[in-house]
Amino acid sequence: MVGAGARPVAGAGRRDGGAVTGAPAAVRQGGAPAVPGAPAPLGRSLARAAALTAGLTAAGALCGLLRDRTLARLFGAGSATDAFLVAWTVPEMAATLLIEGAMALLLVPAFSRALAARAAAPGAPDDAADPVRALLGATLPRLSAALAGGSALLAAGAPLFVRLLAPGLADPAAAVDCTRLTALTVLTFGVTGYLSAALRAHRSFAAPAAIYVAYNLTIIGTMLALHADWGVRAAAAGVALGGALMVAVQLPSFVRVLPPLRLRRAVAGGTAPLPVAGLPVAGLLAPVVCFTFGRQAQVLVERFLASGLPAGAISHLNYAQKVAQLPMVLSLMICTVTFPVVARAVADGEAARAGRRIARDLTLAGLVVLLGAAYVAACAPQITGVLFERGAFTAADTAATAAVMRVYALGLLGHSLAGALIRPFCAAGRPTWYPAGAMAAGLLVTAGAGPAAVRWWGAPGLAAANAAGITTTAVLLLHKLGTRFVAVRVRRIAAGLGRLAVAAAAAVAVGGPLAALPADPLLGAAAGALLVPAVFAGTALAVRAPEVRHLLVVVKGKLADAR
Repeated sequence: MVGAGARPVAGAGRRDGGAVTGAPAAVRQGGAPAVPGAPAPLGRSLARAAALTAGLTAAGALCGLLRDRTLARLFGAGSATDAFLVAWTVPEMAATLLIEGAMALLLVPAFSRALAARAAAPGAPDDAADPVRALLGATLPRLSAALAGGSALLAAGAPLFVRLLAPGLADPAAAVDCTRLTALTVLTFGVTGYLSAALRAHRSFAAPAAIYVAYNLTIIGTMLALHADWGVRAAAAGVALGGALMVAVQLPSFVRVLPPLRLRRAVAGGTAPLPVAGLPVAGLLAPVVCFTFGRQAQVLVERFLASGLPAGAISHLNYAQKVAQLPMVLSLMICTVTFPVVARAVADGEAARAGRRIARDLTLAGLVVLLGAAYVAACAPQITGVLFERGAFTAADTAATAAVMRVYALGLLGHSLAGALIRPFCAAGRPTWYPAGAMAAGLLVTAGAGPAAVRWWGAPGLAAANAAGITTTAVLLLHKLGTRFVAVRVRRIAAGLGRLAVAAAAAVAVGGPLAALPADPLLGAAAGALLVPAVFAGTALAVRAPEVRHLLVVVKGKLADAR
């Protein structure tokens, strides 16, 4: 696998994150002409990693939908499900903070700098002098002890947690029991996030991408096996078991990266002071944690306000959010794969290369998330009916969930950009409170607009407040990134995203009414899956969105190569 700091081959041009920059401007890798202004393609190694990560992530997301479908069939959208979803706030927060959030944002740059220091050292360092081993020994034992203490503290304080989070909950006893079970994820998700960050920094993406497949399948199996005896508590038990399996899935790959003998030595000598490899990990910790906590606190605000609505409101918000956020999750896979490349470029002092990679990632992520958001908004009733309307989940639940889902779609671009933009701030390797401040501003918008919105519009009003808050954060981050941190052309990125937003609006306007014509929701969802991308692509070409033109050129080139 090609590292980010690979040296150029004479006569071949330099590779920027995998893209050949020394080749003639009119030629693309593979022989097809390049589109002026379009993002350069990912290099082959990164493209394969992105495809593998996207495939496994999509599989995990589909398993997540099957999990939610099983939950809806077994328990519906009533007080029991609301109680479990209050407890599910714990793994949701833990996943944001410890797997894809703070842990990755801190440790991927840290391991990347340690790898750069190892590469710059003459000869092969022994265990004591190896920066990677020093980082491991300085962080993993302390982190594991802190996480174990956090799990125990949360389990003991479960009644207070439930009372503070959802004071209007109809069945607080069930929520307390579920919270005590899910508290274990503070430990297991933290270790999972640590292993994922180390593996991604070493360009190993398969195991980290497979964790949600194992997690969701475990929850499904546990619910099916125990629901008759344990009720909704079976879902919480599945969450606890699934977290442990996430760790087990990654251990073989992690041991290959850090062999057991050296690992034992590193841990035994784990007293190395921070910062490690030139990265002030301790100084970055507080602002990154505040950012990721603020991002997840949007959900806390929603559930606090929704607990006073009729039973089932929290469930409708949850089901809608899980489906609506799938395009956002898939769009961020590009940034997940290229984040180690950006961090390594910054560590090597190549800020211009990092800026080009960031600009490409933002436009590609915007393309994916806006196309997905258009489909969700156009076909929300059909998607909800196909996925959930059976068993205890009624037609009224479908209508309520679809209404929320359409509003959530308005904030998907903001969610995707916020997730993508925090990465370059952290890759810079110096503490900054600006992202946390931007997230706090967005959270204030959500918290300020939420009470009025819920009185006026119920659960969809909460989704609208969420969309307004996260969009505020994304705008603030994009503005600051272009003026202070890396050389990205904010106006060009914003113009491209604006063209794609026009294409998404047209796709919703045309695809939504047509998808509603068939009486069968499955036929409607299938019709929308054909109509929405077609209208999106046609409109994007009409408004000259360079990203779509570039993708069509790539597809035509691949078809020509196949012939």
